[in-house]
Amino acid sequence: MPATMFKGKSKLGYRGDVILEMDHSVGVIIQALKDRGILDNTLIIFSSDNGPVLNDGYLDQAVETAKTEHYKPAGPFRGGKYSALEGGTRIPFVVYWKGKVKPKQTNALFSQMDLMASFAALLGQKLPTDQFTDSKDYLGTLLGKSEKSRSEIVEQAANMTLSIVKDGWKFIEPHKGPAVLSGVDIASGYSEKPQLYHLVNDPSESENLAEKYPKKVKALQTRLEAIKKELE
Repeated sequence: MPATMFKGKSKLGYRGDVILEMDHSVGVIIQALKDRGILDNTLIIFSSDNGPVLNDGYLDQAVETAKTEHYKPAGPFRGGKYSALEGGTRIPFVVYWKGKVKPKQTNALFSQMDLMASFAALLGQKLPTDQFTDSKDYLGTLLGKSEKSRSEIVEQAANMTLSIVKDGWKFIEPHKGPAVLSGVDIASGYSEKPQLYHLVNDPSESENLAEKYPKKVKALQTRLEAIKKELE
C-alpha cells in the first residue's frame, strides 16, 4: 500500500504508486548521504530478489493496469517470479558510486552471491574458507572496470527445477509441473523434456534447441549433475 501522498499519483494503480514512492525514497536516501558529506564514499546497489509478478494476492489492479497500458514487467524475457525462465531470475542490478563507477551497461554474468567476495576484495579482507563458497570476486565488473563474467550460474525455480547458464547457453533440466503457474498466470518453464536455449540469440527462450544440439545438452546436464554431487 503506497503512502497517502502517493496514492493516485502514478495513474497506474497502487502498484505504480508504490514504484513511484520507491523512486522517491531512493532520491531521499541519496540526498541524505549528500547532506552528510558521505555520498562520495558510499557504494549504492539497487537490485531485486526475483523477477516480477503482477497477480500475487494483492488487490491492486496491477493485472488490469498492465493490460490497459500494454506493460510487460519482465520486458523481453519469458516467465516471472517462481518460474525457471529468465523472467524469473534476471533482475535489475544498478550500481552507483560517485566518481568511482562510470555509467555503462554490461552483459557480464554476475550474481548477488558474488557481492560477499567482491566486497571482501574491496575492503582487503579474506572470507572464511568454509563460508560463502559460491561467492566469487568480480569487483572489477561490479565497478564497471572489467567485463569479466561468471563462467556459469545455477538457477532454481519454485518447484526446485534447476537450470544452468554457461557460455551464453541455458539448460533447464526435465521436471514435472504445469506449463503456466495458476494464480499468478506466469509461464513456468517446466517440462518433462530437456530444454536448451541460446540466450545470446534468443533471450526470450522462445526456441528449444535441445534436439538440435544434443551434445550441448549432454555437456550442460553433466556439469549440472556434477554441481549437485558437490553439494551432497
